Amino acid sequence: MKKTMLYFLSLLLILSLSLVGCSSNEKTEVSQQDGGPLKIKVFGPQNAETDLETNSFTTFAEEKFNIDLEWQVTTYDATSASEVRNIALASGDYPEVFFLVPWVDQFSQTDLLRYGKQGVVLPLNDLIDEYAPNIKEVIENHPYYASMITAPDGNIYGLPHLNECFHCSYGNKLWMNTDWLEKLDLDMPTTTEEFKDILTAFKTQDPNGNGKQDEVPMSGSPALIESSIIPYLMNGFIYDDSRSRLLLENGKVDLAANKDEWKEGLAYIKSLYEEGLIDKGAFSQNIEAHQKLGNNAEIQIVGASTAMHPGMFVTDEEYSKDYDALAPLKGPNSEYSTYNFPSSPGGAFVITNKASEEAQIAAIKLVDYMFTEEGLIRSFYGEKDVSWREPKEGEVAIEESAEPILAQIQLEEGEEPRNDNWTSMVQFYHSREHRDGLVQATDIYTSEGYERRLQEATHLYEGKEPSEVFPHWAIWIDPAVADEAAMIQTNIVDYIEQNSLQFITGTKDLDKEWDSYVKGFEQLNLKRYLEIMQEAYDTSSL
Repeated sequence: MKKTMLYFLSLLLILSLSLVGCSSNEKTEVSQQDGGPLKIKVFGPQNAETDLETNSFTTFAEEKFNIDLEWQVTTYDATSASEVRNIALASGDYPEVFFLVPWVDQFSQTDLLRYGKQGVVLPLNDLIDEYAPNIKEVIENHPYYASMITAPDGNIYGLPHLNECFHCSYGNKLWMNTDWLEKLDLDMPTTTEEFKDILTAFKTQDPNGNGKQDEVPMSGSPALIESSIIPYLMNGFIYDDSRSRLLLENGKVDLAANKDEWKEGLAYIKSLYEEGLIDKGAFSQNIEAHQKLGNNAEIQIVGASTAMHPGMFVTDEEYSKDYDALAPLKGPNSEYSTYNFPSSPGGAFVITNKASEEAQIAAIKLVDYMFTEEGLIRSFYGEKDVSWREPKEGEVAIEESAEPILAQIQLEEGEEPRNDNWTSMVQFYHSREHRDGLVQATDIYTSEGYERRLQEATHLYEGKEPSEVFPHWAIWIDPAVADEAAMIQTNIVDYIEQNSLQFITGTKDLDKEWDSYVKGFEQLNLKRYLEIMQEAYDTSSL
């Protein structure tokens, strides 16, 4: 039944695409008679608060660049968006331009190489050189971005977002209930052993004051990488990047999860689990269950939790105020924080072979405009004095040493969405300098000061990553071995996760079965995987 339904849905999707798409693989004929606007068919995601057809930034861009954007939209559901895009490409009825967002769907690096080789996706190099000075400048000044976008054949087939989100760069944080610390007259822990003592106090000394031992000393969730408890705790023993589990030392790529230090980290986490200091659901619960725990209706019960920001596990405003970030803990071997470049590699902006030369030039000029400060503000924040305003005297930027740039105007209660920006779709160049200059309230425990709270918290983690970090976000795998690498990587990452859980919960004996676990990497072809990743790193432009 499910297969039949999926079949009919696919047919309907293809039919709908054929109605709005081109009817051949020839480049779309453009109609610009008498100086009229150039029609460009565009594919993009659209959330419930946005109507891209009537959006005021759409109108602004159309007038500025003398274009007429004909939208083919998809929903914000990642599975559906990806399916619609893939069906369009497979059917041959795809638009001239794709505007995508990585948190919904975008072209992967493998997609770009495959479609680039087929001639479906066009290289952007010459267009950037000739018509996009702002993009070119950003590429020249950001080596990581240059590496992210430059395929092994030297071509740029798509542009990902370059969103220099400071607090996202150090996403694996831990948030401590400092109200409970005050009630128990305890200080913030600085070492792994002090942290264990704090969790024990949370469990045994009734910090929520209801006379019951119902406190959950520590929680987390595997549903989000940043909410997993393992990376934060493991960093006191060996560096855990939370994603690839790869290390880089003197330019040599290696694996962290088969080292003795990893075993030490697992033993420590296991001890917390065995003593009831870690919520059993921390290794299995979804986002909703994690938040249900944090928002417990009767009384506050969570003492600490891993998350990028507290809103991921507690939305109750009164509860949320009690949580402050805990700096990386000093363990027996290290005191690391997990660093990940905040932008995802791939293609959020892509031009296809349907586009005429005029359409290609117009599209790259539009994106180039969004790489400017003016273009970022207009496309991302909306209309001046409607959705944003100039800073007022005395207002302070998120980074207090920075010059205030703008203040966002929040929607009033009951106010309709303004539909004046492409926030839901594009964020091509959101520099650290710009983000640091956004005005925020000085009370970090209000919604108006929330971003400042994250900024201040992230300073606790900044610079505590190893001097060398494997840049999985900025390397390209040789297309000839891409499928092989992807299969091995999936198997290794799954193997690490499954065995880590089994060792922590006692399903496997850490002492007796560790050697067998390490030997298991041979069967997963770890040696070959490291060879591939080493070659990819060595040939990257970093």
